[in-house]
Amino acid sequence: MMPVRARTAAAAAAAALLAACPCDTDLVPQVDRAALDASLRLGTRYLLANQKPDGRFTYEYDWRARRELPGDNQVRQAGAMWGLALIFADEPSPEVERALRRSIALFEGLSRVAPDGARYVVYPGDASGKMGTIAIFALTLIDYLRAGGATFDAGERAQYEQVLDGLLRQLVRARRPDGHFAGSYRHADGAPVGDPNPYVDGEALLALVKAAKFLGRDDLRPIALSTARAGYWDNVVVARALHPDSDTTKGYYQWGSMAFFEIATADWPGADRWPWRVIEMAYWMIDVHHTLRRTRNTAYAYEGLIHAWELARRLGDRDAQRKIGRVIGYGLSKLTAWQVGGPIPSRCIGPPPDDPRALGGVQNHAREPVLRIDVTQHQMAAVLLARRYVYPPGRPR
Repeated sequence: MMPVRARTAAAAAAAALLAACPCDTDLVPQVDRAALDASLRLGTRYLLANQKPDGRFTYEYDWRARRELPGDNQVRQAGAMWGLALIFADEPSPEVERALRRSIALFEGLSRVAPDGARYVVYPGDASGKMGTIAIFALTLIDYLRAGGATFDAGERAQYEQVLDGLLRQLVRARRPDGHFAGSYRHADGAPVGDPNPYVDGEALLALVKAAKFLGRDDLRPIALSTARAGYWDNVVVARALHPDSDTTKGYYQWGSMAFFEIATADWPGADRWPWRVIEMAYWMIDVHHTLRRTRNTAYAYEGLIHAWELARRLGDRDAQRKIGRVIGYGLSKLTAWQVGGPIPSRCIGPPPDDPRALGGVQNHAREPVLRIDVTQHQMAAVLLARRYVYPPGRPR
């Protein structure tokens, strides 16, 4: 039987969900492997249906009005591209790979190379470049190179590796002496400029860590480790000392958690200190930031929470596993109910529409019909992680 305190916490979480959106869930966690599989199929379908011929994606779409909204965001466009790379890595398919290559070709075509070999993207309509675009473009190529295998010929692999090397050079030259990254760069020459921000700090860190860990870039390991230490201290420890529910920590949370997970599971010196940091950050997301009480889509949080759950499992910390697992169950059930045509019915959404541009898209709020491309991308990333770690085939729950 669940302890009284645990039952009380679960009831409080359920009440928070009810207050947040009484129309979309009966508060019983309904997500399971079958629901996640169905959600991923629909989310993949949505991403493919909303890719334009040039490789961009429909940025925002009001599915009730059946109307595409104006606006764009280069970092979120890159994020949708990375989402395709993650989906392809999970289950390769020619259709997903064609779409992924289309987006890669777009960003490669928009890029320039500085005299020192650093590669940067000049995205149309923006006055300066965003370092987050560089980091996420790099993550796309890292995960595609890891998964591509026999789909590449030698020339293609060499070309992608060359592009990736230029992007990593841009990230390294954007790194400041304090371990943070310039947030932007000039279009004229790619020179890093602008103040750092926690999102870029985490995105760039994750790219450096994964390149070092999975692609043999040992030259990047010391840079990645010193960056991780600086990012954790400034964006987590100091930021929360200044404000317990820190916006800085929120921005860094999922990116830092994903990067720290990769360090924690690598055979690197000092790796054993990182699992506990990821778990403690998850407790902050649950107990201080109160992710279950949020009325907007918080799929980003589960990119961190699921990694924390997996580290707790590997450490044999059943209390942490149960605490984090309850939030994952409730939270993913709520968010899956926000998917148009998804496997968990929602009274807010109703029956699925006859609209291929809407099916599988995920709302940012239970009652708001606008589908933004990065919301679906983050949620599919969380679904992929939940399927891999929390709900794999054959593991009892």
